Amino acid sequence: MSAVTEYQDSLVRIDTTRPHTARIWNYWLGGKDHYPVDREAGDRIRSIHPGIGEYALADRLFLGRSVNHLVTTAGVRQFLDIGTGLPSGDNTHEVAQRVAPESRIVYVDNDPLVLTHARALLKSAREGRTDYLDADLRDTDLILERAAKTLDLSRPVALMLLGVVIFVEDHEETYDLVRRLMSALAPGSHLVLSHTITSASMPEVDAAVAFWNEHGTPRLTQRTPTQIERYFDGLELLEPGVVPCSRWRPGPGDEGAAEVAMYAGVGRKP
Repeated sequence: MSAVTEYQDSLVRIDTTRPHTARIWNYWLGGKDHYPVDREAGDRIRSIHPGIGEYALADRLFLGRSVNHLVTTAGVRQFLDIGTGLPSGDNTHEVAQRVAPESRIVYVDNDPLVLTHARALLKSAREGRTDYLDADLRDTDLILERAAKTLDLSRPVALMLLGVVIFVEDHEETYDLVRRLMSALAPGSHLVLSHTITSASMPEVDAAVAFWNEHGTPRLTQRTPTQIERYFDGLELLEPGVVPCSRWRPGPGDEGAAEVAMYAGVGRKP
């Protein structure tokens, strides 16, 4: 398939009649890859929960801090980023290759708009490499098989699952998916995961998710902080544990960042 044909095929698959979470996330981050239906839904959700836009920024900053830590402190040079989302500032490969240009990154998503923009914008440093796979999180065998063409799975890999397991409703299925992916990775690999929580102290979050599940796609499933901690079973959970992503090793000047209902953690496979 030619690049032009592939691009045209991707456009046919993009549904602009219903809001989509990746495009709304991009809207909240100040990007340009969204449609009127996404902006309308994004504004409505923000009216229900005014702080929701802060989640997108907090999650993006967490990505940067966690990737930078893994490259500079843990020596990780390979990243498998599933549920990539639309490209914005400081994507995984940009953060990693800024420190270690030889880093290799495989991005995985099943959204045609994401893949179209990824192939156009996510360019690797000359010393490293990036690749882009069209696959669903549930396609674990396919992901691992195709990722192995770019990554050396006998060496440590950072598995990035930022805001993606929320799209799988069954709790046990999500734990199994994460276990299957991590079991295929070498000792010294890391899991980097973020997830929207449900909490009695934040009813506006539940209201915003309920609105989304009625009007948008794909549907979201919230989990408690305790449920999120289970993803790290069998791993060495790095300090400070599973916390609001705005409070995971904040940088200078970020210590007073607002608490968000997006929790995150990083765990190392022994």
